[in-house]
Amino acid sequence: MHPDFLPTGKPVVGRRRGYGELPLDKRLGVGILGLHEGHTLLVALRASGLCRAVAGCDLAEEKRAAARLACPDLHVYERYEDMLADPEVRIVALYTPDPMHADHIAQAFIAGKHVICTKPLLTSLERADELLALAQDSGVRLQVGQSTRFFEPFQRQRELFESGVMGEVEALDAHYVHRMDWWYEKSPWTQGSTHWAFLGLSHPIDLARWYLGEIDEVHALGSISRLARTYGMPSPDILCVNLRAADCRVARVFGHYGVSEHPQGRSLIECWLMGSEGSSVARYPDLRLTYALERDGIEHEENYERAMSGYYFRHELKGMHYGEFCNYADYFASKLLSGEPNSPDLAEGIGTVAVLVAVVRSLESGQPVRVG
Repeated sequence: MHPDFLPTGKPVVGRRRGYGELPLDKRLGVGILGLHEGHTLLVALRASGLCRAVAGCDLAEEKRAAARLACPDLHVYERYEDMLADPEVRIVALYTPDPMHADHIAQAFIAGKHVICTKPLLTSLERADELLALAQDSGVRLQVGQSTRFFEPFQRQRELFESGVMGEVEALDAHYVHRMDWWYEKSPWTQGSTHWAFLGLSHPIDLARWYLGEIDEVHALGSISRLARTYGMPSPDILCVNLRAADCRVARVFGHYGVSEHPQGRSLIECWLMGSEGSSVARYPDLRLTYALERDGIEHEENYERAMSGYYFRHELKGMHYGEFCNYADYFASKLLSGEPNSPDLAEGIGTVAVLVAVVRSLESGQPVRVG
């Protein structure tokens, strides 16, 4: 049976966001590096209107074999250099370990390929200027794969904000909490080469910057959970950060990546946007947006579980990223085709990394730290 259909014969995709539609042979070819998480994009692009998966690359034969099975016409490579030489690849999508992102981005830029890079974009600022210069010299662009922005409730929350009915954003409270033993088992490189400020807080801090703009100062506190100690994590996986924007508005972000139990009443990711004329709460992986507006005093809830769970999760584990990945690929392609700017782009992604670097410094010192 075709993988896009359930035993009932109903299409998995269901309703989806639309960024445009091109004939298959006109869609932008995507080459995917890292076919573990990248396999999600490979499958997700079946629902795309502007992109098509043309190539995949991974060192592991079993992952290359799985990619061939999912997409029989895919050009499959073991060497990244060979995929970069493929003329059908217009966009390279990177799903590799975080410390390797800078190298892989630089190679793609030099080859003249546009880039989608999963978050966190970088784990330090050491090569930020180099990458900005390479992008300018080669005339290519980058889209940070901030999946939370492209999940339906967060897209709708943004649309509601941009419509003006909530007034000005006065404050923001966002969190991402998740029990991460599965991640430690899947990605053992995590333990020695990265920090949960980058792995986890990159979601809520990106949301804070999306609404408040540049962040001037952070004050972070943290501790290590029992789960993290079990896996030998040397840095905090429980993090609480106050942020002050350049215009003095404030936000609070929180992360806990060893949480023992997660009550049903809360979602893994939430963004509470407090406006001068209303407020809203977007959630992940729950397909729900709740908002209340001063103009009518009524609490509204938009629920997309019935209409869009097929698109976002393909009726697999709730929390799969099919819909978000397809959304940001099509969004990026639409901006490349129109010549309009995309967001978060390379400069915006580097700005978020600068905030994350300041968070780590604040955790180490226990003091407020200026960003940059």
